Amino acid sequence: MVQQVMMGIGLTLMLAVSAMAQEQPLASSVSSTRPTDPLGSWNDGPTKAAILQFVQDITKEGGPKFVPPEQRIATFDNDGTLWCEQPVVQFEFAVYRIKAMAVDHPEWKEQEPYKSVLAGDVQRLVDDLANGGHEFLKVIETSHAGMSVEEFDRHVRDFFATAKHPKLKVAYTQLAYSPMVELLAYLRANGFKTYICSGGGIDFMRATSEETYGIVPENVIGTNGRNVFKQVDGKWQLFKTADHLFLNDKATKPTGIDLHIGRKPIFAGGNVRTGGDIGMLTYCHSNTLPSFQLLVNHDDDKREYAYAEKDNASLKQAKAQGWNVVNIKSDWKTIFSKD
Repeated sequence: MVQQVMMGIGLTLMLAVSAMAQEQPLASSVSSTRPTDPLGSWNDGPTKAAILQFVQDITKEGGPKFVPPEQRIATFDNDGTLWCEQPVVQFEFAVYRIKAMAVDHPEWKEQEPYKSVLAGDVQRLVDDLANGGHEFLKVIETSHAGMSVEEFDRHVRDFFATAKHPKLKVAYTQLAYSPMVELLAYLRANGFKTYICSGGGIDFMRATSEETYGIVPENVIGTNGRNVFKQVDGKWQLFKTADHLFLNDKATKPTGIDLHIGRKPIFAGGNVRTGGDIGMLTYCHSNTLPSFQLLVNHDDDKREYAYAEKDNASLKQAKAQGWNVVNIKSDWKTIFSKD
């Protein structure tokens, strides 16, 4: 009798262990199929929820807000929207080039805007850009033109290989905003074509856009001059010039989008600083298709920088038009890819 009881207990234990062994893979399977958060660097809140809902709505075939993939165009400013703009990276590159060229131009020590650039007063160019950009364009023309596109690309890549942010002491490409890089990837995963539309130089941004954001060079829209195809030393090359310079900023951003893409975006992202993205977001908002406007507000002086516009033009327009405002302090769990 005792022997039968012991055998029964042993059989029960064996069955229990067997059941546990069978259940374990099931639990693991459930865990492994749990959906991951496509916007993991974002805090849960109204802005993140609005993004997810918008994408869900426009990708639902047969739904009232469905948008065909060929019309899923998303445009983003670069400086201050996709990466840190304190300081503006292309300004730093221009300083880098002007200093290298100044050896052959001693007169620049007394000529503006070169005098300020050589003294490290980049803020002068920032202020000028907000007021028409005449000095900014002069510096860009001098530091960017007169060379082949390939040579310019080498200068840009050499700059990024060595230059570091003056405060954070890391490579500039490490200062891409993780939440925005995630957003770009999320949109592409849902059939969007993502574009940069920025006041920055088109060739400057193309040098790093793919490795930094996953945005291919042909999807970059920016300030540009006329390139000339000519033969030098028996080799045909494209050369950068300062002729017919097109400043892709403010009200000209919609012009650049129409010229390069030929479709209105249904998603557009910009940021607070100079009011430079109001035109692009307004253009996106005018789309007869469902659309989404995103404005990054820099309000986190501890993890990044806090700054605003004197007239609050961008935030006022966002409030009036019902655009979605990203407050970095509360909406972003992490900011930089380096974090």
